[in-house]
Amino acid sequence: MMLPVLQDNDNVLGSLPNAARQWIEGLPWEQRRYVLSLCHLMCATPPELQAEFLDDYTADGLVSRILCDRDTQQRVLTHLRKFRITTQLSETVLRSYIRQFYVHSAQDTRQQPDLYLESALKLVASSEERNSVFNYVLGFELIRMMFQMSWAQHERLYRLQVSQEDFIKNYIRPIQHAHRINGIVVPKDEGQFFARRDYFVHVPHLYGKRLVELVMATFTTEVVASFGFSIIRHSNSFQFDYDYVYEPEPAQLTVSSTV
Repeated sequence: MMLPVLQDNDNVLGSLPNAARQWIEGLPWEQRRYVLSLCHLMCATPPELQAEFLDDYTADGLVSRILCDRDTQQRVLTHLRKFRITTQLSETVLRSYIRQFYVHSAQDTRQQPDLYLESALKLVASSEERNSVFNYVLGFELIRMMFQMSWAQHERLYRLQVSQEDFIKNYIRPIQHAHRINGIVVPKDEGQFFARRDYFVHVPHLYGKRLVELVMATFTTEVVASFGFSIIRHSNSFQFDYDYVYEPEPAQLTVSSTV
């Protein structure tokens, strides 16, 4: 037996796309029970488990649609190679990044979990939102690269930027704070030159899961994706000179400003 069609002014269904609203209004009672059960489970499930479910349920379809955007994919690859990053945008890598995007979003929105599901639905429904996955990939790869730099390399990197203070505030300080509190770089006796040299040129050995977790704990998905988007939109928004940033440290490090 079909249930009566809900009115257009319904607060919930009225915000759905027409096709989705017509589909759900046309469901018989037995199938409506399944939809209600799923809604109940999603509302009662912690964000981390929501992320796992959405990954299992949507990732394959999202990957196939994202891979159709060859132009954006090629632009991201071009930027990655410019920064000497060798990550390939294969189906496996993109699927892994989609799952990470869900988990990262869930982590960001523990204080407002309703916003997480909203962002996930946008990712599924909107081609423009799906393109944000590429922004996220590029931003995450670059922030991960900066996490692996010494503080001396950070200093050379921010000197290249047009807006140095903004770059220090938005990226360098959060990364160095994460280095400090996690015991990755330990600035002992910062006021003493030779003691300072030991930690200032120390290159962090960060790889794999720990590095990914540090980036996710330090920056939100929005910050990561916005960083990638700014570079895709304006190629000169992030200045980079590999040979300058990674030049070998001199035998005696000259005193430089503390970030």
